[in-house]
Amino acid sequence: MIRTLWQILKTGIVTENVRGKAADDISVLGQKLSNIVKQRFRGSLTIRHVDAGSCNGCELEIHALNNPIYNIEQFGVRFTASPRFADMLLVTGPVTQNMEIALKRTYEATPTPKLVVAVGDCGCGCGIFSENYATIGSIDKVIPVDALIKGCPPTPAALLNGILNAIEG
Repeated sequence: MIRTLWQILKTGIVTENVRGKAADDISVLGQKLSNIVKQRFRGSLTIRHVDAGSCNGCELEIHALNNPIYNIEQFGVRFTASPRFADMLLVTGPVTQNMEIALKRTYEATPTPKLVVAVGDCGCGCGIFSENYATIGSIDKVIPVDALIKGCPPTPAALLNGILNAIEG
């Protein structure tokens, strides 16, 4: 235990701050997002993330939105474990045979009006996991999709922009 603590102290902070254009993009997108969330969602947009069979690349970027660097909660956006409290479904990956029913049930459990955002190249058009014995295809083959966020994986700024586009339209 002492050895681990010593290693932590010796290493120090290694997280890099967002700099330059990326920091400006996040700031501008976040301010727009915050304003719309305050107007349309009474100050809090709640998102339910669903992994329909992805490789977890998109999930890493979604988790980055919650870290201290991007801190999406400062803009009024929160993640929930229950679709019953969600305003938006953020769905990643191609839909696998095993996740089809779970995705449909999650969609049905989400209160109306519901927004669905397909994340990543796999969720938007099946990407490298083209239709095969294990997958049904892209998310829009199972549930209606309102917005697409392309990229393999999309950056946190692209995710913010996609969420913004979904609630604007």
